[in-house]
Order: sequence, then structure tokens, then C-alpha cells
Amino acid sequence: MRAPDWLTARPVAHRGLHDDARGIIENMPAAAEAAVSGNFSIECDIQLTADGEAMVHHDDALGRLTEGSGALLGKTTAELKAVKFKDTPERMMTLADLCALVAGRVPLVIEVKSHFDGDRKLVARMAEVLASYRGPVVGMSFDPDQVLALRETMPALPRGIVAEREYTAADWPEATPAQRRGMEHLRHAFRTRPHFVAFWVNELPAAAPWIARHIFGLPLLTWTVRTPEQRARAARYADQMIFEGFLPGT
Repeated sequence: MRAPDWLTARPVAHRGLHDDARGIIENMPAAAEAAVSGNFSIECDIQLTADGEAMVHHDDALGRLTEGSGALLGKTTAELKAVKFKDTPERMMTLADLCALVAGRVPLVIEVKSHFDGDRKLVARMAEVLASYRGPVVGMSFDPDQVLALRETMPALPRGIVAEREYTAADWPEATPAQRRGMEHLRHAFRTRPHFVAFWVNELPAAAPWIARHIFGLPLLTWTVRTPEQRARAARYADQMIFEGFLPGT
């Protein structure tokens, strides 16, 4: 399987087309609607709840962008759907809510968040939701075990690995030293068989994504592009950017 051509055809809006100045917060419904209006693919994050649901949210705890506090993993779907984003009337979505909202109008690039504990319930729930979804979609994760879960649970779904050059204990406290080593240099690729790579823009160029792109023909996305320098780096070293904070083409 090859990654779909649409994956690199248009810039990808990081957590939707959010704009704090207009009260549009990342991963909330208005950010998805704005991306649809701009015809941009939507990158989003999913987190697992206490009752096995997939919520669209980047952080594994409430409080940075939302009202309330506490880990998402310790709360039910009903509790989280009642959570408001700060200074807005909008509430957190499930993955099914997002699919219903987007309805195939633009592609979805879904990042599976992980606690590096081998739990596959989030991918299992993602598979249930996507079984009835007909829009363009891919899955990806930093955690090779979750990419392997995508491969085994949804073999027909294009999958990618999100990556950077190194993984420190400070930045990746839930991963063991062995897991962090296994994430380096895309050395897991023959096990996970990704169809694309999403690599940190500030660390391009780098050997592993260069090999993936030029030797194995995997499309290379790069994140998160915010500045003119990063835009130039993305244009030079990657096939497409995951962006925020500006409108491509302006």
C-alpha cells in the first residue's frame, strides 16, 4: 500500500485551523469547521477515556485549554463531553463527533496519543468509529506499538510514524529507556511498516527521514510549521507541512 496522494496535496492544519485571537481553540469544533472552509486537511489528536472512548484532545489532562482538571483517562465520555473550552461555549468532541462534523469534506490525519503501556483500546475504538466513515483518513502515532496496532487492527488504513531525532526521559517520561531507543532513527520501520513519516521541522534535514523518503519512497510530512524559516525548511526537505498560526498562500 502507498500513502494516498491527498496526504501531501494540501497543507495540513495542525489541530484544525485554530486562531486564539478569534476564539477558535485547537481541536475544538470551530477549528475543524475553519479547516473545512479553507479546504485544509485536519490533523487532530485522540485520547482514551475511562470508558474506552476516543476524545479529540491533545493534552492527556484538562486545564491548559479547557475548564476543569484531571487526567482524561480517569474520566468518562459523558464527563468530558460536558467540558467547555475556556472562554468559549464549545465542548470537547469524540472522534465520532468529529467524523460527523467533517463528513468527508476534507481529509483527517489522526494522531493516536499513547501512555506507552501497550494498551490498544484507543486504536480499537478508532477502528470501530472509522468502520462506518467514508471520508479520507490516515492514522499515526509517536509510539511504534500504536502504529503496529494500527497495522494489525486496520491494515487497510494508511498509517504513519511521528518522529524526531531523540527522545529524552524529560520529554518522554512514560516511555521506558528501551522504548525511547526503539523510537530513534525509525529503526522500528520493518515491524510497523509505516506508509508515511511526520518529522519535526526543526530537526530537518535528518538521515532517517531522508532514507525513508528517498530510498523507500515514503511521503514526508513535517510539523509544526509556524515561521517563515520553518516554511522554507519544509519546502526544501519535506513533501508537505503541518502548519499553524498563518494561512498558507498568504
